[in-house]
Amino acid sequence: MNPAVMSRFTNLLFASLLLAACSQADPAPERGEPPLAGASIGGDFTLVGETGEPVSFSDFDGKYRTIYFGYTFCPDVCPTDNQRAMAGLKRFEKDSPALGAKVQPLFVSVDPERDTPAVLTEFTDAFHPRLIGMTGSKEQLDKVTSEFAVFYSKGEETENGGYLMDHSNQTYLFGPDGEPLALLPTADGPEAVAAELAKWVR
Repeated sequence: MNPAVMSRFTNLLFASLLLAACSQADPAPERGEPPLAGASIGGDFTLVGETGEPVSFSDFDGKYRTIYFGYTFCPDVCPTDNQRAMAGLKRFEKDSPALGAKVQPLFVSVDPERDTPAVLTEFTDAFHPRLIGMTGSKEQLDKVTSEFAVFYSKGEETENGGYLMDHSNQTYLFGPDGEPLALLPTADGPEAVAAELAKWVR
């Protein structure tokens, strides 16, 4: 793993843990500045979407964006994280339809060997009708994950050719101008995700 990427991810993770501890100490914090305001993460990219056509991060300028990096063959973490994140988004959409419509959820697969457009479509449709899946070449993914402070690596193949992907599992929230805002607390369930969205989506 690139040491610089790992260092950026470790710093972000440490910061998010500190912020979580603060929020536990104060159950009703002021909205204030977003936790990731000013962080050097994110940036425009173009990958292949569910229709086989190019999809760019900037296609959704003007909207808030959630983004998660994982893979559809993930046995537990990815389905759980995406279920909670998208259930939280649905809850937020129900409570605030106009604001919920401003959020575009994205899923980036780090397993392009197996995650074809058809496979991505089946996966994303299981969690939210507006969740868009995409992937790209290893070179493209290396660049994007570096910019988004995400790590991933392919595990050893089994005798039958199967393998797992090791990857970070944070769900980012970005603002209308592509600026990083916060990490969605998927570990705390859909209600916590909806509450976090309500803090920053305006």
